[in-house]
Amino acid sequence: MKMKSLLKTITVAGLAGTFALALVSTADAQRVKWKLHTAWGSAVPHIGVEAVRFADDIKALSGGTFILKHFEPGALVPANEGFDAVSKGAIEAAWGTAGYDVGKYPALAFFTAVPFGPTLGEYMGWIWYGGGKEIGQRVYNKHNIHPMHCMAIGPETSGWFRTEITSLEQLRGLKMRFFGLGARVMQKLGVSTQLLAGGDIFPALEKGVIDATEFSMPAMDIKYGFYQVAKNNYFPGWHQQVSIGILHVNMDKWKSLSAQNKKIMEVACRSSMLRSYVETEAVNPKAMVEMGTKYGVKTHRWKDEQLAVFEKAWMQVLEEDAKKDPLFKETADSYHAFRKMYAKWGEAQALKPTYLD
Repeated sequence: MKMKSLLKTITVAGLAGTFALALVSTADAQRVKWKLHTAWGSAVPHIGVEAVRFADDIKALSGGTFILKHFEPGALVPANEGFDAVSKGAIEAAWGTAGYDVGKYPALAFFTAVPFGPTLGEYMGWIWYGGGKEIGQRVYNKHNIHPMHCMAIGPETSGWFRTEITSLEQLRGLKMRFFGLGARVMQKLGVSTQLLAGGDIFPALEKGVIDATEFSMPAMDIKYGFYQVAKNNYFPGWHQQVSIGILHVNMDKWKSLSAQNKKIMEVACRSSMLRSYVETEAVNPKAMVEMGTKYGVKTHRWKDEQLAVFEKAWMQVLEEDAKKDPLFKETADSYHAFRKMYAKWGEAQALKPTYLD
């Protein structure tokens, strides 16, 4: 009896050990650890810090089994080069903007910001429900990338200048850092534009490589220190009333995820978009005041007739680029068709700031 009991004990212990090993193996198989490249440093308000918060959300929602290891710009690849690294599978994911991919497809600028563009609700209405997403996915999928919209920020400023701009003729001949479709508008007005990563702008401005710049909004622009060189800041951000971020995900890695982890990423992306957008709206009014009281920045607003010049140039860009680029035309047509359909609803619901005398 003693021998039978001993054998039974050994058998039970063995089975328990095998079961425990199976659980560990299953857990290990379910663990996912990816490298997350970011286009902006984690200290940059809104767009940089949001990448860290997004990675934290993924970890928490997965119970620690899905990890996105955050890397600062340049640690893995240069700031604006997440597209190629993700496409080739060198990294699993890159946090940035479709606007940095316009060198490959100019039409992708429509998936970050559009001059004289819509509010966040209308914009994402087009992307998520109005046909925009399907166009973007088709383009990125050709390069083994699954695109996800994971961030949004509110209106930006439209330029930092050393001297006050009283006439748009003063823009002619300037060398200026400018982003996306807005850069094409500035080129129409005689500005020589170039796209620089956030961390490269101040040195270029300080050394005179560029004469002026735009980047984002007060909280971020203060962090980059543009006010130390250029004291004149212009509003409104006609070129970027709303800006959308993008997470490039390697398609093979995306397909390898469990249904649960895919859903975790989707939920975290939507949460990130709302959180980052609302934060910009809450923080930047105070930051705008701080620019003047603490840093001596002079804020200016473009005159209505000047904004009309910018808008006319934008209409010209649309027409010209659509003629020479079928994808640009397809994207622009889809975008404007949605805006036309939305307009009746939007105008019916519009309110002035006040109706009181």
